[in-house]
Formats: sequence, C-alpha cells, structure tokens
Amino acid sequence: MISAGIDSGSATTKAVLLNDVKIVASVVLPTTFDLLSAAENAYKKALADAGIDRNSVSGVYATGYGRNSIKFADKTISEITAHAMGAHYLYPDVSGIIDIGGQDSKVILVNDGKVTDFLMNDKCAAGTGKFLEYTAKALEVPLEELGPLALASEKPASITSMCTVFAESEVISLRARGFKKEDIAAGLIESIARRVATMARQIGLKQNLAFVGGVAKNAGIKVFLEKELGTSLYVPPEPQITGALGAALYGIS
Repeated sequence: MISAGIDSGSATTKAVLLNDVKIVASVVLPTTFDLLSAAENAYKKALADAGIDRNSVSGVYATGYGRNSIKFADKTISEITAHAMGAHYLYPDVSGIIDIGGQDSKVILVNDGKVTDFLMNDKCAAGTGKFLEYTAKALEVPLEELGPLALASEKPASITSMCTVFAESEVISLRARGFKKEDIAAGLIESIARRVATMARQIGLKQNLAFVGGVAKNAGIKVFLEKELGTSLYVPPEPQITGALGAALYGIS
C-alpha cells in the first residue's frame, strides 16, 4: 500500500511516499507563488525517484500552510496532527515537538503520537526562518553559516527586540558599535531560543523532545535551545519532511 504525503509550507514544499510504513522517497523543493504547481512538482519528483506510477498510489494526503490549494489531494489534515504522527514514527518515545518553519513556530505536546496540547506563533515572523533570513542578510552572511558563526561566539550580544524589522535595525546598530559578527549572530539565535523555550514551558514540554522544521537544520538554534530547555533534542536527518511523513502515515493509519 503506497501512501503519499505532501506538506505545502511557506518556504518549501515536501513530499513523502510510504510503501506500508517504509519511506521510499522524500523530496524538498522551494515553494513557488503557485502552491498547486509546487505540490505537483514535488509529488512528481517523489514518484520518479521511487520509480512508482501514480496509479499505484492509494491516496494523497496534504498538510501545511497551503494544503487547501492541493486540489489533487484526497484529504487534508492539520500540520499539528501531521507533525505529531511523523515525529512519533521517527522517535516512538517522543512526548513533545518543536517545529520552527519559515513563517511560524509551534510547540506540540503529544502522547503516543496523539496531540494533547499545542501552542502556535503565526502572527509574527519572530523566531522563524524568515527572522533568521532577514538577520543573516543584515549581517551579510549566508543563512547556512549563521548557526556555525553563532557557535563561535564567547559572549553573545544582547538583542532586545524580537520584531523582525526592529531586530534588523538593532543588528545594524550593534555592528556600528563594533560588536563582532559571531556575537551578534549568537545574540539573535539566543533570543529565538528563549522565545521558543518560553512557549515550550507554557504547555509543559520537558524531555524526549523532537526538533523539526527547516530551522532545525541550524546547529546553533539546536545548541541554544537545548541550553534553554535543559534537555537534549532529537533532530531527524531530514527535519523538513516530518509533516509530509505524518500526512502519508495518516493515509495508512
């Protein structure tokens, strides 16, 4: 039984194919203006990579920010449910999930793969991939180098603003005052970690936590989050596909 999951995110679109409960293909592509085309392209590539014909797929399940745009999906499910199922598949003992994507951040309390509580920040870019993107630009460093740069810091700068626009201005001000790039990067990442850790504590996340979403690829965020939370985090080899994986699992549950 082959099930397809598609996660239409604000920054990337992910597709996962499952044969029973084994992952046979996973794809991550940039999300374009046309959400439906982005989903179609990701799905086609996953099928091609797995050498599977579309007619062999028993169902397509969509999740994420743009899930309602995926007209060829058989059913849509919330990203909260999808991430819970995907994380439980990867780490059966997981009791909480931190998901930081391009436009929002979520903390989810789970029990045996079922959601028991969650908290979501989707009203402000603070603490998301977009926040990191803007601040990396202000520091004039590639986004993928921001985490390693922060880890080289011995004294993180104090970042007082979590508004993306004001934080960018603050970065420029700190640079003018002679702060090192690594200290500013560390201050920015530390401020994100504090914000997300506060959300996590609000719903009782304590241990056996999975860190997923595109921002989980930032090693600096992981280190600072672990420090704030006082526990280690599970990070999947490909943290971006957790939602799509959960959607595909939903189809065979």
